[in-house]
Amino acid sequence: MTVTEKAIEAQAFCLLEQMKSVQLATIGEGNTPAISYTPFIIQAQKIYLFISALAPHTKHLTKQPIAALLFIEDEQSCKNMFARKRLSLECHARFIERSYKDWDSMLDLFASRQGNTVALLRTLPDFSLVELSPNHGTYIQGFGQAYRFDGLDISNAQQETGR
Repeated sequence: MTVTEKAIEAQAFCLLEQMKSVQLATIGEGNTPAISYTPFIIQAQKIYLFISALAPHTKHLTKQPIAALLFIEDEQSCKNMFARKRLSLECHARFIERSYKDWDSMLDLFASRQGNTVALLRTLPDFSLVELSPNHGTYIQGFGQAYRFDGLDISNAQQETGR
């Protein structure tokens, strides 16, 4: 990996570490796009959500287990609104059963990153743990600095050129 590739990977993961929630796009009724947000954690190159069955995005993921995620630099800290740093991922979703051997440890990770509310939410029967496996993604560093990668492996990102 070159110095540039290492720097891009480090900057992309720095953006992810700053975020506690992600913008989540799903496909709703009649194939209409829907967008929301939710807290997340990352573990072993996968994104995990802990979401309520009452939320439209949960119903959408149940019917069509695909989602797009957007992690984007805060408006207050960006230098240019047209060139905010951002990472987008296209993912496949899988619901994790409460009987899964690592369910409790995953929720413990959620609690350590997202706070005490997780203790209450994990007792509610309508909340589900969802694993998102990224198929591919794009990291935008700024103007003319777009990098595509497979999965969540940013170390192999390739700079995009004009289309």
